[in-house]
Amino acid sequence: MLQNENECFDVAIITNKGGKQVNEDSVFVKQTENGIIACVADGLGSHGGGDVASKAVVAVFGSTLPNVGYSDDAVIKECFTAANAAVIANQTAETSMKSTAVALFAEGDTVKFAHIGDSRGYLFANGKITTQTLDHSVAQMSVFRGDITPAEVRFHPKRNQVMQALGAGDNVEITALTRAAKMAFLLCSDGFWEYVNENEMELDLAKSVNAEQWLSFMNSRLSERVPADHDNVSAIAIIEGA
Repeated sequence: MLQNENECFDVAIITNKGGKQVNEDSVFVKQTENGIIACVADGLGSHGGGDVASKAVVAVFGSTLPNVGYSDDAVIKECFTAANAAVIANQTAETSMKSTAVALFAEGDTVKFAHIGDSRGYLFANGKITTQTLDHSVAQMSVFRGDITPAEVRFHPKRNQVMQALGAGDNVEITALTRAAKMAFLLCSDGFWEYVNENEMELDLAKSVNAEQWLSFMNSRLSERVPADHDNVSAIAIIEGA
């Protein structure tokens, strides 16, 4: 449980290598004076290095963001610019590593998602999803064109081909969220959301007493569905006022 005199957040985290040899995901959560910052980064390792890339991203979140004023758009953009530079600094001729990232910035009455790539953020208000980040991916572009439905992204042959990532640019997308009672948040890599659909996220939240139980319910669904060689799995579940 993360809390201060103004806020109370119940937080649960999972991150593991799944069916891969290396976990290229990294996660970050920080309590602040008036809220919380959370981030999931999914490293993209061309010839290796994805784990280095995602660790570089969350290290920037831990070292550069102030305890007050971090939800300002300019500060968020500066953070992602620094993360982009950190990933590039680790690239070599043999390893053109990159990373996706999704981050939550909750500060007082201000709540924002910022993301690049296909790691996702979900906002739940009174148990229902009211905001979902849109992937920067080939599959999402097919949704925009009307070629497939949003649900079909999970099965699209190019669902893992991202069009934007840290290490190739810092054009982060920032989404301002509407604060509501009984808010909950889910930040996750594609290795998580590909196997748990949005309706199931809502159902599992409704029957959970805390973030750990919510995440456990969803992870149980995932465990029953993944193939042996499935992707890394990372998620941060946050329930406000739990």
